[in-house]
Amino acid sequence: MRLDKYLKVSRIIKRRTVAKASCEGNRIIINGKIAKPSTEIKEGDIVEIRYANSTLKVRVLNVKQHVTKEEAQNMYEIILEK
Repeated sequence: MRLDKYLKVSRIIKRRTVAKASCEGNRIIINGKIAKPSTEIKEGDIVEIRYANSTLKVRVLNVKQHVTKEEAQNMYEIILEK
């Protein structure tokens, strides 16, 4: 699954266009490398998102095309939130 779609489906970022813009702004890193919106996500990847004043680091637990709001939180595990 594409990174921008994963961020939207997992509800880490609410809109796919915002996820795409974040990737293009070099604010998202996967496994230590700057990611593009089309980067393929797989289970076990570490995704780091740098916001203006904070950082969110998550581990991808599963990749599904469609999930409910309740299931979305099971798609990732928060490693670091500051």
